[in-house]
Amino acid sequence: MEIEANRPRLLALTSLRFFAALHVVIFHLYTMHVTSGPMWYRKLSSIGYVGVGLFFVLSGFILVYTYAGRSWTVASFWRARFARIYPAYLFCLLVTAPSFFYAVVVLNDTNLPSFAWFRSHVLLSWILPPLLLQSWVPQAALAWNSPAWSLSDEVFFYAIFPLLAGWLMPRSRRTLLALVLFAWAFSLALSSGYAILKPDGVLHVDDQASQLFWLDALKFHPLARLPEFLVGACLGFLFLRGSIDRKWATPLALIGLTTSVIVVALSPYIPYTVLHNSMLTPAFGAIIYGLALRPNWIKVLEIKPLQLLGEASYSLYLLHSLIIGVYFNPFQAMHNGGFVHVVIGVAIMAGISIFAYLFIERPPRRWLRPKQRQLPITSEATKAW
Repeated sequence: MEIEANRPRLLALTSLRFFAALHVVIFHLYTMHVTSGPMWYRKLSSIGYVGVGLFFVLSGFILVYTYAGRSWTVASFWRARFARIYPAYLFCLLVTAPSFFYAVVVLNDTNLPSFAWFRSHVLLSWILPPLLLQSWVPQAALAWNSPAWSLSDEVFFYAIFPLLAGWLMPRSRRTLLALVLFAWAFSLALSSGYAILKPDGVLHVDDQASQLFWLDALKFHPLARLPEFLVGACLGFLFLRGSIDRKWATPLALIGLTTSVIVVALSPYIPYTVLHNSMLTPAFGAIIYGLALRPNWIKVLEIKPLQLLGEASYSLYLLHSLIIGVYFNPFQAMHNGGFVHVVIGVAIMAGISIFAYLFIERPPRRWLRPKQRQLPITSEATKAW
């Protein structure tokens, strides 16, 4: 079936990016023991790492939605992706460099095993992140600016996307659906296999575990996270071919959201690796697909403030660890301000991220992007990172 080239802007998915980034933010607040708040907040924040999985599925979906069936070249695609992510990425590396240098060279904290590895592999720790290659060396994935490991994975996905899109384009609906199930099953097998086989020789792992080679490879390596991107790409082609009627928009979004809530509630009983990589992939796919179908109530997610926060989510994701370290001083008692203290801190992060988006992200993107005639017609709201 021919894919229609004229497509509406998926504004709700821009807003979804903000909520995914916010989930990662509150997870890092949790790992720094800034956990004051209601029980539901503490439980939700404890698994905020799953927000990255949502980004990977969303990235595959949006890239297909933006590029499939339109005229573009591999060179123009890669140039557009470079313009989208690297200027802001480089800026964030520069502003986080002093704190990383201090932690690796000056601070001698034996409670941080990852920094011990960075100290003994200084060259790799400094060279790999600017090249966006850190996730290919599992122990180096969190070097310099720890959240940036996912951008290393994204760059790999961008590198293979032209080939992947060309391979998926002629596939039937049945084949695409089979690939979705296969990719999820493969990811589930990897994460479950780790929980069963315990290749690092550790009986119990959680979000505090670090410098375990196979665990880090499972969590960060681009090939281990590729199935999530593939799920999103296949769903993107299914969506463009009108595989599901719009009447299913709300049920799909509700199924995905309800599943996510149930998983949050049951998270203490789910193996960490399964939860980290694969458990919620179908739920994320259902939410993305449902929102893309634009149910009648979608306008609540299309308001301008949420759009701005969604556009700024990339800067929020890259900068939040540094802001947390400054605002929530790790050498002081961080519970004193309670839940309100956390809300204020998140508001400050959002404000700084909006500033970075407007004055750091956007100008270089306009300068570096190819001419519009070289690329498919897109909008800022249909970009993924």
